[in-house]
Amino acid sequence: INVGCHRRQISDLLDQSIQISSQCFVITADNRFILLCGFWDKSFRVYSTDTGKLTQIVFGHRDVVTCLARSESYIGGDCYVLTGSRDATLLLWYWNGKLSSIGESPGSECFTTPRAILTGHDCEVTSVSVCAELGLVISGCKEGPCLVHSMNGDLLRTLEGPESCLRPRLIQSSTEGHCMIYYDKGHFCLFSVNGKLLRHMEVQDNIKAMLLSRDGQYLLTGGDGGVVSVWQVSDLKQLFTFPGCDAGIRSMAMSHDQRCIITGMASGSIVLFYNDFNRWHHEYQTRY
Repeated sequence: INVGCHRRQISDLLDQSIQISSQCFVITADNRFILLCGFWDKSFRVYSTDTGKLTQIVFGHRDVVTCLARSESYIGGDCYVLTGSRDATLLLWYWNGKLSSIGESPGSECFTTPRAILTGHDCEVTSVSVCAELGLVISGCKEGPCLVHSMNGDLLRTLEGPESCLRPRLIQSSTEGHCMIYYDKGHFCLFSVNGKLLRHMEVQDNIKAMLLSRDGQYLLTGGDGGVVSVWQVSDLKQLFTFPGCDAGIRSMAMSHDQRCIITGMASGSIVLFYNDFNRWHHEYQTRY
């Protein structure tokens, strides 16, 4: 029975081969719906955060959907949703904020079609990012390079990192035209969307979550070490490290005003950190 603390539990089974990560989930801008992928039937699904009820099932891929991302939202809560799959393709969908569903006309659930099909990878897509303001989609696959597509589906370029950067795991892009990619074994690369490698660094932690600030100037990272770090994107300088936690960090989010960092821990707990990006901002420092 859907009551009490179990009222908002999603009990649908994911494909056994899927390793659940924060990239399997997307929350809509109004926080009312969760989009979830990794189901055995090759769908991704929409659930109400208030009731835990399934509200839509969307099909389109020929294999299990492995990752999700959404663009920034427009007025009314509309946005683009990007899905990556084991079939080595990406599909770009439109989220209708008014109807609270994927698709642009009411009652069209059965015939929901993607806005674009993006190809170019030759193995499972593992990480995706979409920036509607720049009209770009950035994606990485299990064994291969990261690709930049237009939102129409045109393959624009490949992002080539140093030789040690082979397997992309996390991707974040900013409206300023920067793309931050985390590869396995602690490697970070900062690219311009034109494909130029701007910076490269290596960290000791096994990173599981990263976030860019809204203005694209700051990067937050967290991983198995249980430490949240703040970096300056322009030169990848470490600005601050929050006190360590007793468990690894698995996911990260920020409140709308960017004053609160929320981390999901390997232990099942949720930890909140107070944050103020202004303290590192040059104008703020000189004024105060």
